[in-house]
Amino acid sequence: MGNLVAIVGRPNVGKSTLFNRLTQTRRAIVNEEAGTTRDRQYGLSEWNGKDFSIVDTGGWVVNSEDVFEEEINRQVAIAIEEADVIMFVVDVLSGITDLDQHVAEILRRSKKPVMVVANKVDTYDLQYQAAEFYRLGLGDPYVMSAVNGLGSGEMLDHLVSFFSNDNAAPEEELPRIAVVGRPNAGKSSIINAFVGEERHIVTDIAGTTRDSIYARYNKFGRDFYLVDTAGIRKKAKVNEDIEYYSVIRAIRAIENSDVCILMIDATRGIESQDLNIFSLIQKNRKGLVVCVNKWDLVESKTAKDIKRYEEAIRSRLAPFTDFPIIFASALTKQRIFKVMETAMQVYENKKRRISTAKLNEFMLPLIENYPPPAYKGKYIKVKYVAQMPDTQVPTFILFANLPQYIKAPYLRFLENKLRETWEFHGTPILLFPRQK
Repeated sequence: MGNLVAIVGRPNVGKSTLFNRLTQTRRAIVNEEAGTTRDRQYGLSEWNGKDFSIVDTGGWVVNSEDVFEEEINRQVAIAIEEADVIMFVVDVLSGITDLDQHVAEILRRSKKPVMVVANKVDTYDLQYQAAEFYRLGLGDPYVMSAVNGLGSGEMLDHLVSFFSNDNAAPEEELPRIAVVGRPNAGKSSIINAFVGEERHIVTDIAGTTRDSIYARYNKFGRDFYLVDTAGIRKKAKVNEDIEYYSVIRAIRAIENSDVCILMIDATRGIESQDLNIFSLIQKNRKGLVVCVNKWDLVESKTAKDIKRYEEAIRSRLAPFTDFPIIFASALTKQRIFKVMETAMQVYENKKRRISTAKLNEFMLPLIENYPPPAYKGKYIKVKYVAQMPDTQVPTFILFANLPQYIKAPYLRFLENKLRETWEFHGTPILLFPRQK
């Protein structure tokens, strides 16, 4: 598993600004008002070739009027428990407050590696005020400015020194297939059916599975890891601590997998939560197999119904529609083997390489006959096409004289042609126009 860093501290010390700087996003809302962050934000960062995940927590509050106070404190406690390293952010301008003392006390008890980050050192003169943070008893304070980045290099160098180098999930380079979906869509049941043993607790209560579990599957000449994840559920319904873990772990499982099997409950159809999971799979560029589970509970199963169901799913998940859909039942074991085989096939598709010669033999005449539309009277010529080696998903480069004028609809047209010609079922494809 990757390294997880939690950013903690009292309200308004600049945790979210730091989070945004480290993840190079603007995901966390930053506001002058204390207590803006309620939920834990989750992002990815990289320094000196080491990847790590970051959790931004709400500020730690004690005895405030705020209804969310208890909730936020619980979140911080979870983040501390989950994290490999904790960044304790304090504010140079206001010095040590009772709350800082309170958080420090909890961190000293946690036995986790803790870094004190003295934030808001926006000018060099302020750094001498950071010495008072030695009083917290948590080692050297690192001075930095989350707003302008001053001192962030030294701070990050120190941070990555805590990480262990075993950044890998299972050792061997086996395909990793994650089973994801809303709670109670039947993820554990289908894994039990695959593996042929009851190693996962299955109940009718949504959210029974809390952990991502790796199961080695080695039967019928196939060998891979199955990752069962806890169901991902809507934010509003996430009220227990453990649920928070589940969402984080499910996100991690998607990040750590090659192909995701998205489980959909046949009796409920596609819900907005399924779309969220789908977009997570898309963003992380993973292969996709949609498995419609509990098919045994559906009354009419005519070919027409199946077609209607398939079309509904594809229209909801458009524009990416080239993925397999399998109607299965974990309970009666109907077509579950097909789900496995398809997932392995998608894995192969994701690894598919096409020689430059073959690619151009097909693509160049096609582009000749259907050239990219001229832009402002300029004609666009594509000289040749090549596939990039060693990419996560099949990635093609179009070398052209005016790459900036090749627009998305045309790239989609080429992508569809590629899909028709070669087997890329279930895997995303990337096309990039480049200057020759």
